[in-house]
Amino acid sequence: MKKTILAAVLLGGMLAGCTNKEQTKTEENMKQELNLTQEWDKVFPLSEKVSHRKVTFETQYGLTLAADLYTPKNAEGKLAALAVSGPFGATKEQSSGLYAMQMAERGFVALAFDPSYTGESSGEPRRTASPDINTEDFMAAVDFLLKQENVDPERIGIIGICGWGGIALNAAAADTRIKATVASTMYDMTRVSGNGYFDGDDNEESRHAARETLSKQRLSDPTAMAGGVVDPLPDDAPQFVKDYFDYYKTERGYHKRSGNSNDGWRVIGTQAYANSRFLYYINEIRSAVLVIHGEKAHSRYFGEAAYKYMVEGKAEGYNVVGKPNPNPENKQLLIIPGASHCDLYDGGYTELLGKGEPKNLIPWDKLAAFFKENLK
Repeated sequence: MKKTILAAVLLGGMLAGCTNKEQTKTEENMKQELNLTQEWDKVFPLSEKVSHRKVTFETQYGLTLAADLYTPKNAEGKLAALAVSGPFGATKEQSSGLYAMQMAERGFVALAFDPSYTGESSGEPRRTASPDINTEDFMAAVDFLLKQENVDPERIGIIGICGWGGIALNAAAADTRIKATVASTMYDMTRVSGNGYFDGDDNEESRHAARETLSKQRLSDPTAMAGGVVDPLPDDAPQFVKDYFDYYKTERGYHKRSGNSNDGWRVIGTQAYANSRFLYYINEIRSAVLVIHGEKAHSRYFGEAAYKYMVEGKAEGYNVVGKPNPNPENKQLLIIPGASHCDLYDGGYTELLGKGEPKNLIPWDKLAAFFKENLK
């Protein structure tokens, strides 16, 4: 009996050794060399108060993500750190980079990353999405921050903008290392993919028709692109489409690697989103959450419903009823007076093309105070 046990222990040790070696090889094979642009090519100027460098990190799906790491100059000791991404279809040279830099000015280590299949990050075919992979993108960014010598591992937060606001909430529900989350001008990508805008297609017939179209697309041309911001802009375009055009298609926010600024997203790139509802467990998030939305944003209903479901366990647009949140006291909803959806990308301007006076509608100091309070 003793010999049998000893043999099992020895075999287990040998297998563990092999497994560790294979794991090391796998991790090495996961790393991919990315051709990163080294010159400053953001849509905003670099602040003199921060240091910046390009970095990469790996996800558990074998993808290598490209990112910009912003650090406050002359900072000492271990700092609180933030991972930032969004909007959906944008790149780190746009809104997420601005958010990261502004947070670095206020004392945080901040990482703005390109999601999988997007921007300078790896993944083929380009501009595709997955509820699992995109949630992992945030958690892999947390992995990276935890390995930095100047980061306090107990003080990690995340910021998700637009479609990545919903993904940030999903990551916060999954990863307890995330101690505080901001969802700014958020979309629930699974809800809009399955139900259409304002739940206008929330019925079996509409979903079936969409599924048939996407199913045929997979055979005809699975890599076809569509979407992006309509160009030229029709005179009768809804105001929020005009707002998107003014950010993504003009010098205010245009970037050559941004799908939203160019040929859009894969036609079948969000097919999995349409059959998912990835905010199901946000009513169980114990860590702190701040949801920010503009008063005039067409997307405001996403943020308000997510906040209500997160706190109460039920809300319009959610077909499930859960229990109230065990920690409702650290959940906040902030509506910015007069702000549209895109005003919270860069603060907004009084004239088109980013001209006129800055409206400064993003409450940077409020965000910093929220994180400082909840990342003690």
